[in-house]
Amino acid sequence: MEDCYNITPVFKKGLLSEVSNYRPISLTSIFCKLFERLIQNKILTYLSDNNLISPHQHGFLTKHSTCSQLLETVSLNDWSVALRNEHVVDVVYFDFAKAFNVVSHVKLISKLQAYGIDATLLSIVIDFLTDRSQRVVLRAGASAFSKVVIGVPQGSVLGPLLFLLYINDITDLFPGHVSIKHYADDIKIYMEINNISDAAVFQNSINLVREWAQMWQLKLATTKCVLDSGELMLVFIL
Repeated sequence: MEDCYNITPVFKKGLLSEVSNYRPISLTSIFCKLFERLIQNKILTYLSDNNLISPHQHGFLTKHSTCSQLLETVSLNDWSVALRNEHVVDVVYFDFAKAFNVVSHVKLISKLQAYGIDATLLSIVIDFLTDRSQRVVLRAGASAFSKVVIGVPQGSVLGPLLFLLYINDITDLFPGHVSIKHYADDIKIYMEINNISDAAVFQNSINLVREWAQMWQLKLATTKCVLDSGELMLVFIL
């Protein structure tokens, strides 16, 4: 049986008349959210017991936040050590366009299987993702229902965790001297650059992110991807 959901558009920023400036939030029942919480806790316990979540991920996890990510990067080690040694650090910030909305269900399920998620939990997640239809509800009326074939539901309890698992393996791309930190889909990689060889290694890491995104059907929001390098980064730290 197909599940039907109402969507409320939540404005982010920019022009009010631009549809892409709204985040689609699924409206689900309290019972649904409670059940999702049970499933989420089961999956998180399994992931934690087996150390499967990247330690560089700071989004949607207990005792993690944007602050913990910044403190780990700037104050505790990486950038502060480089600054004391008067070394240059290059940093690239990546942002994925509409990341939650374009997650491939088939590829997500394959990743969950690879992580060894219990068959019963996996079947529940598959049921959660498939046979969904949604419509946008506004004060003046509602749209027709449309079938959902990609994406994890925003506004749900389980959706953020599923997205974290979808991008969790991106941290495996880089050699030890290239560092990565991410908060949900906002990712930064950085490295001390001391010579041309280091610059080539860092450029290759940037290329790897692009290739990974193409493989997993995530599009980089190029206007939001930023490079901070050399003296500019030192000014930021100071």
